[in-house]
Amino acid sequence: TAPRHGIGAAVRADTLQTPLMVSGRRRRMLKYTKDHEWLRIDGDVATVGITPYAQEKLGDLVFVELPSVGTKLSKGAVAATVESVKAASEVYAPVGGEVLTVNERLTDEPGLVNTEPTGNGWLFRMKIADAAELDTLLDEQAYKNLTTAQDDH
Repeated sequence: TAPRHGIGAAVRADTLQTPLMVSGRRRRMLKYTKDHEWLRIDGDVATVGITPYAQEKLGDLVFVELPSVGTKLSKGAVAATVESVKAASEVYAPVGGEVLTVNERLTDEPGLVNTEPTGNGWLFRMKIADAAELDTLLDEQAYKNLTTAQDDH
């Protein structure tokens, strides 16, 4: 079987999606982890996926193992696994919380993570347990700086 490691060990540069602004009372924002997960935050719910940078490095995904709905995750815990023809990589919970729903489409169409990593290729949605943990995440510019530094090495 392919070696297992976090996505952070298998990444390459790509474009980033800018935060979404929606009318009404809620503002959505995009945050990133150093392990190359993204979160789209809408109130106390975060939609989680892997970044375009990470999916490009991993190559074509052939399997996605998602968490179970109701699973309580602590920040940094293994939440999902993505497998490509090259390797299997773990996806970590960017913040603590409870899994509300998973992207069932990925069972039959794991390639959605490649073609639409920040769109229909999302992995799971979770209720955020502690909003203060969001302060430890990267904004778009900080994430761009991180990936640029990794490309330079």
